[in-house]
Amino acid sequence: MKKAIKFSGIKFFILLSILFGSSEIYAQYGYGSGGYGYGGRGNNGYGRQRSSIPQAQETQKEPEPKTAEQLVDGEMPKITEALALNDFEQAVLSSVLKKYVQERIEARILKLPPEKMSEVFENITKRQDEELKAGLPLEKYEAFVALQKDGVSKTLKKNKKKKKDKRKKSKN
Repeated sequence: MKKAIKFSGIKFFILLSILFGSSEIYAQYGYGSGGYGYGGRGNNGYGRQRSSIPQAQETQKEPEPKTAEQLVDGEMPKITEALALNDFEQAVLSSVLKKYVQERIEARILKLPPEKMSEVFENITKRQDEELKAGLPLEKYEAFVALQKDGVSKTLKKNKKKKKDKRKKSKN
């Protein structure tokens, strides 16, 4: 009888070691299909899990409108390059533009009827032109007026063409 008890104790010990050993292997190598997380069969529990609860999407905030100072500061490098302004002329032009761009923004906020709005804008433009005439040399003022008509990119292209033509003439 003692033999049967010993034999049962060994069986118990072997069974216990197999259970502990298999849980170690299972924990170390994942689910056992491929090992090291390489699942050879479709969806084996790895990867991104989807939730059945719908997620609320955040409404995107409208970007805040730029201030007159931000608008003018963003355009001044291009204008300075196109008109070849010195520091004093750049400061005069910048301050005048900021002042009148701010007035235009305020006029838009009022949401006046179209005929009244155009009258207000004409008045603002007239005062801006008078102030720029007084603050800038005549050729720079005329260049600025042409810049407003043509746009910055066209004026820059014209300036580049003029420089190329001067180089060609000086070489010949």
